[in-house]
Amino acid sequence: MVFGDSLSSSYGMPTEAGWVALLQQRLQSQSAIYQIVNASISGETTLGGRNRIEQALETHHPDIVILELGANDGLRGNSIQSIYENLEAIIKACQQRNVDVLLTGMQLPPNYGISYTQKFQDIFPELAQKNQVQLVPFLLAGFGEKHEFFQSDGIHPTAIAQEKIVENVWDILISMFEHKKIAANPND
Repeated sequence: MVFGDSLSSSYGMPTEAGWVALLQQRLQSQSAIYQIVNASISGETTLGGRNRIEQALETHHPDIVILELGANDGLRGNSIQSIYENLEAIIKACQQRNVDVLLTGMQLPPNYGISYTQKFQDIFPELAQKNQVQLVPFLLAGFGEKHEFFQSDGIHPTAIAQEKIVENVWDILISMFEHKKIAANPND
């Protein structure tokens, strides 16, 4: 289950062009047993995610959650502590149900100030280490600073950038599937 915001809900493009749909296609080419549910909502914050994670887990029963939240909080200048606490509550809710989490890191534009942007960026590796979850250090790695990969708003990646996001998630996600498979079938 992808649990995110507009970066995961195909903002400004057809759903089938978004990275979640492309990831589903790639997973299907590996094995038909993998299905992805996109529980992302454009504009979602960490508090909104915290408020709806239990229902999403109950409804979809995922094995793995790709947690892609925090960007909207950062762009709004929300407190670092509240972002951290909300993301950690989401992680804990998943772990209580034996759901593995793949946390996706985000970065902010420099105009938010060096101190805030660094503290924001540090949230993700700190949470991953403390809670022993997998981490994609920066969801938009490899193109985040290149304007040509963004829609006219300068925030949302274009259709061309979606495959780059899949690449950033792919290796870590596949290793998580392999770990789940081995844990479920230790003699295989």
